[in-house]
Amino acid sequence: MYLENIPKRKNRIMKGKRIGRGYGSGVGGHTVGRGSKGQKSRSGHKSLESFEGGNVPFFRRMPKYKGFNNKFKIETQVVNTEVLDRSFEVGETVNVELLKEKGLVKKNTKNVKILAKGELKKKLNIEGINMSPSAREKIEQAGGTII
Repeated sequence: MYLENIPKRKNRIMKGKRIGRGYGSGVGGHTVGRGSKGQKSRSGHKSLESFEGGNVPFFRRMPKYKGFNNKFKIETQVVNTEVLDRSFEVGETVNVELLKEKGLVKKNTKNVKILAKGELKKKLNIEGINMSPSAREKIEQAGGTII
């Protein structure tokens, strides 16, 4: 039988190399694949994960965050005109409290702005909300009022 005809076993597990069992094992006897002398050849040596052979480690090469967080910054939530058209009835008054109740903006929102994405066909009364000039135009075209 020739070697080509012998089927190869799939997923076979090879035995690990037995290091340090003498010269006859084929994996060195004397230094056992650790080279000669030095910290790495000694027993008990553990290198840090971030050790790069004496180079300055990656986390020390990266620039540190410098800056400033404005704790007084007020996040603005955005509502589009198409959302207003879906969520409110004709002639209804829209204000920040109502938007919070209907879940269109977060409950801790302090600032809301209406943008002009989508169509608005209902007459709505907008009260105390900022809006873009194009949104203002759409609301007025639909017959709504801005207070």
